[in-house]
Amino acid sequence: MDRLSPTDAGFYYAESENTPLHVGSVSVFEGPVPSYGDVVRLLLAKLPLVPRYRQRVRQVPLQLGRPVWVDDPHFQILYHVRHTAVPSPGGDEQLRNLAGRILGQRLDLAKPLWELYLVEGLENGRWALISKVHHCMVDGVAGTDLMQLVFDLTPDATHPEPQDWTPQRTPSSVSVIAGAVQDAVTHPLRQLPRLPGAGSLRRASKDAVRTSWQLAAGIPAAARQLAGPAARSLNGPIGPHRRWAWTEAQLAELKGVRAALGGTVNDVVLAGITRGFRDLLERRGDLRPELVVRSMVPVSVRQPGERNTLDNRISAVFVDLPVGEPDPVARLASVRRQMDDHKRTLAAVDARSIIAMGDFVAPTLLSLGVRAALATGQVLGQTVTTNVPGPRVPLYVLGRRMCSAHAYVPIAGGMRVAIGIFSYLQTMTYGINADFDAFPDVDVLARGIRAGVDELVAAAHDAASTSAGG
Repeated sequence: MDRLSPTDAGFYYAESENTPLHVGSVSVFEGPVPSYGDVVRLLLAKLPLVPRYRQRVRQVPLQLGRPVWVDDPHFQILYHVRHTAVPSPGGDEQLRNLAGRILGQRLDLAKPLWELYLVEGLENGRWALISKVHHCMVDGVAGTDLMQLVFDLTPDATHPEPQDWTPQRTPSSVSVIAGAVQDAVTHPLRQLPRLPGAGSLRRASKDAVRTSWQLAAGIPAAARQLAGPAARSLNGPIGPHRRWAWTEAQLAELKGVRAALGGTVNDVVLAGITRGFRDLLERRGDLRPELVVRSMVPVSVRQPGERNTLDNRISAVFVDLPVGEPDPVARLASVRRQMDDHKRTLAAVDARSIIAMGDFVAPTLLSLGVRAALATGQVLGQTVTTNVPGPRVPLYVLGRRMCSAHAYVPIAGGMRVAIGIFSYLQTMTYGINADFDAFPDVDVLARGIRAGVDELVAAAHDAASTSAGG
């Protein structure tokens, strides 16, 4: 039995009726649509690479320990791989509407936590795959590793034949409880070999004290940030339905802005999103000069040697998107300053150690803590923006080339809109997931993001022209 990490257990506990916590994607392909049987056989051949896809979550009685992964003795691939189609004319609007319905539905927590949909009927002879996997299984960065499950690097790749699979015996309740108690006792003891002597213990104590001081030193600034004039009109209760929209930009555009105006590509992305929220609030009559939209930005703390591991290695920072600022260059500078400050803080504080402290939190308290954190989300932020780097080479499924991909990230905790950014080849896409009732104007946000990129490109061109003329 493989126990969920504290972060993974937190995502599992946070699932509720109106807040399904899976991540997902919509991938569009060129070429003739494959048969449903071919897709099923491909998945069966690749599943041995990711055993987690045949496992389900089993909770420990009385929450004496964090849940564990166990083989599903009733695993049925035909339940997880499904077949559907979009209505005519099969354009982006029809695909987005279908994806919004599929991705807004909860996964069955009693089964392995993933689904894949083969979608026919797209215009120009295209087809799509809609995938969803629970956040407790994988974070966004590891999620790109999972593309090996169905994607190939060449159109003529061959695949092994599906192999028979026998699930491991389902553990009894007594063994699950015993394992939880043993893990609770032995986990702290397993840390002792890392402390070979008193000198190491003293150093560890000094490190803990230094980390505590570093965290305490940041509290006043964090308190001032949280007390600022955020656009709380965007917060509120979340319903069961979702609207989904997307827009895109070329990486060359974003890199050109970075070269001319400074910062990173991620800074430029956030500055473009700032314009989108500015347009949205202006259309609603809620825009004020001092207003910000506070975004939670997940940060990967995954080490290079930890790729291909199916659990979460993430922390998060909050960035105030300066929607009240009319100047796009000033908006970019503000985002850049904040991100630079966060990078220095993460360099000074061992975020991985802070996350690992969850190993010592009782499961019941962990469950209550996650739900309390979600309940305060309305105070902490208005949106989530997460940027996951994708491949710069073409990907194929059964010989068909993927031409575009769009990311889906969940909404929760009073934050009724989230933006998943994904790069593939030379294109960066923005997948916008929003509560259906709260965001009938989600397209205003999507168009505003594209306008934000355009005005930054124009500002970069002006800066380059001025520099050349000077």
